[in-house]
Amino acid sequence: METMEIIQGFMKREQQEKIEKYRVLNETVKKGEILFTGSSLMEQFPIHELMMNEGLRLTIYNRGVGGFTTSDMLENMEEQIFGTEPSKIFINIGTNDISDASRSFEAVLESMLENYERILSQIKERLPETVVYMMAYYPVNETDKVPETEWAGEMFANRNNRNLPIANEAVKKLAEKMGYHYINVNAGLCDERGMLRREFTVEGVHMYANGYQVVLKNLKPYL
Repeated sequence: METMEIIQGFMKREQQEKIEKYRVLNETVKKGEILFTGSSLMEQFPIHELMMNEGLRLTIYNRGVGGFTTSDMLENMEEQIFGTEPSKIFINIGTNDISDASRSFEAVLESMLENYERILSQIKERLPETVVYMMAYYPVNETDKVPETEWAGEMFANRNNRNLPIANEAVKKLAEKMGYHYINVNAGLCDERGMLRREFTVEGVHMYANGYQVVLKNLKPYL
């Protein structure tokens, strides 16, 4: 078996384990609270520790799953969204769709937006009173900390600082169409080149807690 197939198989098992854990956790959640959901950019948000540091007394459930696409979320809506019956949803999903280097950016953006609209339509039907905040995708850093692997060479083919603003504008228009809120909480994340600041990023895409601390500062008015 190819190395990539082994990695993908391991990742899929890990994702399903997380979904099962969320299913069980949802049996005892307090309804009507705040939900963070999406892919790894949301899963890795250390929201509870940062809130403690800030003295914020809020109940936030995190149902992000690393590696998830919009298609994956559509298959796990109960665990990632409906099971918590939240009053507010903060959603960050779609960057893994955009990262697909096997298709053009235009093609992946189109299919991602179609799935995203299906996700939002289901939320509107099942949770009509819930306030939804669709978060802008974070910038990336394509030069400073990129791993020397074949995977890294494909990482920024579509997911780069030229395309992400285009995707964000499309998500903003989708939010307007669906009657939801688009929020850009990226102020302070970029350096003078317009890239995700080197000290904030693990490998050019994901962030350390200091990056998320900036995001939380920008998120506070909406929580």
